[in-house]
Amino acid sequence: MRRFILPVAAILLTAACSSSKPAPTVDGNVPIGKPAAAKTDAAGVFKTLAGAVRTAKLTWTATAANDPNHLLGRPNQYTSKVAFADLQIPKSDTELGGTSMYKTGDVELGGSVEVFPDPADAAARAKYVEAVTKSVQAFAEYDYSHGSIVLRLSRFLTPDQAAVYKKALDKLS
Repeated sequence: MRRFILPVAAILLTAACSSSKPAPTVDGNVPIGKPAAAKTDAAGVFKTLAGAVRTAKLTWTATAANDPNHLLGRPNQYTSKVAFADLQIPKSDTELGGTSMYKTGDVELGGSVEVFPDPADAAARAKYVEAVTKSVQAFAEYDYSHGSIVLRLSRFLTPDQAAVYKKALDKLS
């Protein structure tokens, strides 16, 4: 009986190792592969965008302690987030009497990049942001998603300026 079990076990082990399906983890779950974009952080995405839009300047990086939305690292939420200013936005749109109406990190000053664990989470976030911003004109913004990335842009950018960001985003693999 032992002579029969050993060869069968070896065959099964070989078949399991050569399978294109991932092997189950200790808890029995099969690991889910992540698309290439999920391995990219928000700072890396921003660097690529800034290569296409030279007026974009990184201004803020989210941490668990400073994230005003308290979403960083939470289940199904972004794993990294940065905000940036865009010098194309006239100060007259963001200042009143020489004082900014917005704080560093606010989308109105340029935009933000949020990277999620997977495209479904990014799509859910984009849908949520779109619903909120459509309901109040003062919150309107350009919102684009690409894989596991959500790009939010200030309403103070022109459609042509926002299109340059979108084109750069769409080139990411």
